[in-house]
Amino acid sequence: MQIEFLYSKIHRATVTDANLEYVGSITIDEALMEAANLLEGMKVDILDVNNGERFQTYVIKGKRGNGDICLNGAAARKVAIGDKVIIVSYAMMTLEEKSHFTPAIVMVDEKNKIVKKL
Repeated sequence: MQIEFLYSKIHRATVTDANLEYVGSITIDEALMEAANLLEGMKVDILDVNNGERFQTYVIKGKRGNGDICLNGAAARKVAIGDKVIIVSYAMMTLEEKSHFTPAIVMVDEKNKIVKKL
C-alpha cells in the first residue's frame, strides 16, 4: 500500500509578485526549487499564512538567485505581494520507503534566501 507523505516544503517564503494575466502556476527561484527537490511542473500546495488560503498549483522555474515567489493566473487572486506562504509537496510511498526517507524542509529569510535546510 502507498500513502501520501510530506516530500518537501519551503517554509514562510515571501510572495514577490502576483501575475493575474499569466496562464497559472507558481514561479519559484531555481535555487529554492533545487533545495526543496521540486521539479518544474510538479504539483504543490500553497498555504498563505496571512489570509489562510490553501490551494494547489504547479511549479515553474524562476531565475536562480532572484528570490522569486510569484503566483500566476487565478492563484494571483488568492495572495498579496508580501504575504508569507508555505509551499508543500507530497509523494506516494510505502511504509518501508517512508522509514528511510527524510523530507526536505527549506527555511528562508525575508528575501527568500535559504537560511537553513533541515
